Amino acid sequence: MRNKNSWLIGIVLLIVFSLWVDLSKNIVIGNPFKDTPLFERNVDTKLGLDLRGGLQALLEADVPAETNVTTEELTNAKNILQNRANALGVSEISMQTAGNRRIVAEFPGITNPEEVVAALKQTALLEFVDLGATPLPEGTKIQTDFGVTNAAPKTDSGETIYHTVMTGAGLTTASVVRGKTGEYEISFVLKSDSTKIFGDYTTANTGKYLAIVLDKQVVSAPVIKVPITDGQGVISGSFTQETAQTLAVQLRSGALPIPIKVVQSRTVGATLGEESIRKSVTAGIIGMIVVILFMAFNYRALGIIADLALICYALFSLMLFKMIPVTLTLPGIAGFILSVGMAVDANVLIFERLKEELRSGRNLRQAIDLAWSRAWPSIRDSNTSTLITCAILFIFGNTFGASMVKGFSVTLALGVIVSLFTAIIVTRTFLHSVLDSIKLAEHPRWFGL
Repeated sequence: MRNKNSWLIGIVLLIVFSLWVDLSKNIVIGNPFKDTPLFERNVDTKLGLDLRGGLQALLEADVPAETNVTTEELTNAKNILQNRANALGVSEISMQTAGNRRIVAEFPGITNPEEVVAALKQTALLEFVDLGATPLPEGTKIQTDFGVTNAAPKTDSGETIYHTVMTGAGLTTASVVRGKTGEYEISFVLKSDSTKIFGDYTTANTGKYLAIVLDKQVVSAPVIKVPITDGQGVISGSFTQETAQTLAVQLRSGALPIPIKVVQSRTVGATLGEESIRKSVTAGIIGMIVVILFMAFNYRALGIIADLALICYALFSLMLFKMIPVTLTLPGIAGFILSVGMAVDANVLIFERLKEELRSGRNLRQAIDLAWSRAWPSIRDSNTSTLITCAILFIFGNTFGASMVKGFSVTLALGVIVSLFTAIIVTRTFLHSVLDSIKLAEHPRWFGL
């Protein structure tokens, strides 16, 4: 700690930055040379489903029980569902696979759970289908030969099987646009290989009908007026703004590799969340006050320094929660409150060793360094075991879709890491800065001796 002044300046700067983040909802660092800022970040506190209210849904692969669902299929389905929800404007989503057939989805703060779930579970298989000279009205259900080998022109029941020219997998992007008369349409751009396929087909079939089919239902069936060789086009139909946006989102994120059904869903009210936050904040404040009083009463001057380090610990932890960001749930807050008690554990070990060194005749500078070095193995081992437990809880929660367990493990692990920093750096720096110039013989009571 020979460079204690440098460490002290660094700690003060970190405290100032933490206060800035903790008291802000959005941080912006301006650029004197441009209108755009150098750095901008939303640091508003992220609240989980149990605190903010919203929807929790249990989704399951809609396939027969004997059908094997691979881990890759389930993971891809989860990623596509999450992309769709993000595109719909649902923020702070949590989706986890649970077992080998289920996905647990949480949507904090949403007000239209039915629309979100309906948009997510659709397979969104888009097909461009050759109708020949036969027009079909919108909404007609048809059978296509996509995924069928050696398909005959007619099924056994006499139903026509239409040829799929290409699928939505050939799309690069899709977006909502307004037509010449103000109607909503979906503009799309094709990949290079699909552009050739589409161009060759429309060139050879000008004047015939091409159906745009979504999940085997005709969306529109326009006539091919001119060859489309530039890889761009529009899907027109009886769209509202909402249905056009939903379809564009589905097309951009791709089709689900497996069909999904909603097994269970429940809505969590915000009133429960507000009450939980109020009680959690109260518990946290009481816990902090009790710990601060205990340390000050039991360790006198050392305890007051530890209390200052504990306040720094709280500021640093909240700053990390907002910067990462960590979505706070009720178990997550419980993990943070638990880590408050653990944060002073290292100080207790150091201070007890410090008092022993002082009783043996060491001066303050020597006693501080010896106390820290001799208490460090115990601090290291106890915190390492806690971090291992947090890792196990996180893996368990991630594997079985237990988001509450994950929230608890994340906040507890971050709390342990920050407490190690405050014990190793902050507390030790404060001790040297305040106590190195004090004569122990003149103030023994300050140290509980």
